[in-house]
Amino acid sequence: MQYRTLGRTGVQVSSLALGAMNFGALGRTTQDEVTAIVDAALEAGVNVIDTADVYSGGESEEMIGKALAGRRDDVVLATKAGMPMGEERNHRGGSRRWLVSALDDSLRRLGVDHVDLYQIHRWDPSTSDEETLSALTDLRRAGKIRHFGSSTFPAHRIVQAQWAAREHHLGRYVTEQPSYSVLQRGIETHVLPVTEEYGLGVLVWSPLASGWLSGAVRAGREITTSRSAFMPQRFDTTLPANRARLDAVERLAEIADGAGLTMIQLALGFVTAHPAVTAALIGPRTLEHLHAQLAAADTVLSADVLDAIDAVVAPGTDLAAHEKHDTPPSLLDPSLRRR
Repeated sequence: MQYRTLGRTGVQVSSLALGAMNFGALGRTTQDEVTAIVDAALEAGVNVIDTADVYSGGESEEMIGKALAGRRDDVVLATKAGMPMGEERNHRGGSRRWLVSALDDSLRRLGVDHVDLYQIHRWDPSTSDEETLSALTDLRRAGKIRHFGSSTFPAHRIVQAQWAAREHHLGRYVTEQPSYSVLQRGIETHVLPVTEEYGLGVLVWSPLASGWLSGAVRAGREITTSRSAFMPQRFDTTLPANRARLDAVERLAEIADGAGLTMIQLALGFVTAHPAVTAALIGPRTLEHLHAQLAAADTVLSADVLDAIDAVVAPGTDLAAHEKHDTPPSLLDPSLRRR
């Protein structure tokens, strides 16, 4: 396992981090299965576990809390808040009112008195940066969080938040958690240069592109991944964007074979090769998935392999731009771009 410094925090983290979105109802995992995955990940040298309050309605946090009982100090524990937690309109977003309550709920579910990294799950356009950063700064002073970060923020919002912290003398985001994979390279254009400029640690999610890069999706095969069961449109190969992805996967498989690598090793080795990336979040649903992904822990891609990947998917290119999660609201809501 490789270890890197998380931004400018001084915290050493493994280059592969354990993402817990599949823990609980979403991934149909039991407590025993989650504990076994956590045990194996820690034994392999993974020292970061990342979850969120919204994952399976809090069940993921509860399961992690039980799996970590008695060894809390062995991990850098991260969670997130901001996505809707139920129908109540104020149980979401980045307001002080919600974040104070959401963090207490997360700490209770996790069974801990603090988290190492608390992340705003998505930029909340209805809340000012000053409001959110002020609340997070106070929570850090109270000892409930050690550091705080953002997740899936557009580049301009990362910059705005850094300037707001400076202007109002508040704590700043020290990490960003964007989506990044061989098939979705758009963050190379603006987000990653900005995180490098401000010295942010970067924990990338979906490095296997929702299973497209797991080796299970190939031409001529029926797609039966767990993600395809509840997101069928993302795997419908009659759609042009998905045909483009499948074509790219076939070419990438040839590169992996030529280099003596699995598709998973190629995919994870690619994202962790970028100098701005601190760690890749892996999200195993089973022990088998975990071991396949841990096999990439020491993968270092040669310049020739990286150049070959660039020839398949050009730097800064998203093959499925419509699936991006950091699209500015003005591009989604016509009322925000018309007088």
